[in-house]
Amino acid sequence: MPTAIEFSNISKQYRLGLVSTRTLSHDLNRWWKTKILHKEDPYLKIGEVNDRSHKGESEYIWALKDINLKVEQGEVLGIIGKNGAGKSTLLKILSKVTAPTTGTIKVNGRIASLLEVGTGFHPEMTGRENIYMNGAILGMTKKEIDRKLDEIVDFSGVERYIDTPVKRYSSGMTVRLGFAIAAHLEPEILVVDEVLAVGDAEFQKKAIGKMQDVSKGDGRTVLFVSHNMGAVRSLCHRGILLEDGYITDDDEVDCVVTKYINFNHPIEIYETQKDNPVFLKSAYTVNSEGKQTANFDLNEDINLKLEVVIKSDLPTDTVIGVVILDENKNKISTIEYPIGKSKNEKKSINLLLGLPRGILMPGYYSFHIAIHHPNITMYDLVDDICQFQIIEDNSLGLFKYSGIKQGMIILKSKWKETY
Repeated sequence: MPTAIEFSNISKQYRLGLVSTRTLSHDLNRWWKTKILHKEDPYLKIGEVNDRSHKGESEYIWALKDINLKVEQGEVLGIIGKNGAGKSTLLKILSKVTAPTTGTIKVNGRIASLLEVGTGFHPEMTGRENIYMNGAILGMTKKEIDRKLDEIVDFSGVERYIDTPVKRYSSGMTVRLGFAIAAHLEPEILVVDEVLAVGDAEFQKKAIGKMQDVSKGDGRTVLFVSHNMGAVRSLCHRGILLEDGYITDDDEVDCVVTKYINFNHPIEIYETQKDNPVFLKSAYTVNSEGKQTANFDLNEDINLKLEVVIKSDLPTDTVIGVVILDENKNKISTIEYPIGKSKNEKKSINLLLGLPRGILMPGYYSFHIAIHHPNITMYDLVDDICQFQIIEDNSLGLFKYSGIKQGMIILKSKWKETY
């Protein structure tokens, strides 16, 4: 297969908080070394990896470092990694939103990008006008856009508002129209960032189906960034894992996703609502032996460890609610525990939630956690955390699940023939 995209030694350096070096001495030094003496940029020799969780010593950081990657025509590539790993920066460089500090990119074909809500839209123009503008940017003629217009409008589901200025669209409507344009105007390369998460579950499923059709039926190349591992696995053939600006794994998508979940599962710390009277401080999953893990056999118990900080007295009916989410973020079940009556001199509660074995289908899951006084006050809310995987290796030999995965839970039922 011919190569659609080739990244050669791509790196991207930023100076924290500033554009360029933003100091006269640094700018003059860079100009003198690169333009007059024709030497290497002196500021490429300094800088640290982009680890957002630790304070560094240098003002210069590498958002991407030494990226070498080939994507074949018709390939669907999933790009995964933690926040700040460099995923969006890589797509922005490919889409020419920003330029690489070093390296080159070779692209064979037109690129349509959906990087964030409203990308490529003029807010004062109507949805219809934005369709024609984006088509023209992609090099399409008016007749070609006319031929695709009804299909785009129908797919987006915003027909009633198509002649309304885009500035009056909700974020979900904007994403719907933006994706419909990007997918239907026949680019050779489709680039989609996490923006699809803004849409509802029905549209996400529809969009993933369209990307599958685009890649399989039309032979077009798709680059897909998402934190939804279920969507990545169902859509992509191949995956790459980015960590601190480096590619650390490049393999079949199932292998990369499993590695990401297994080795990128630290104790998750949450103090976003620490000014509230109660908040979730940490959460992580452990097995029956208390070992931290994100991979469970179908026959293993799943345990969620939580630490909740209580700073002042709470109403007695205050609860912490844990919602189990499947890989498409559908809510499977809710479990609650009353914490309003908890008495602890240290004002900290450690909780262990045990989920019974053999209930959840093999697949990917996560949690949605809320601390609230029901129907009155929401104290803390953390969504889509502690992603874990249920697999079936039958190593414990207790229960065997086989067949096509249908539904969300496994019911252990009894059958008998009656006469």
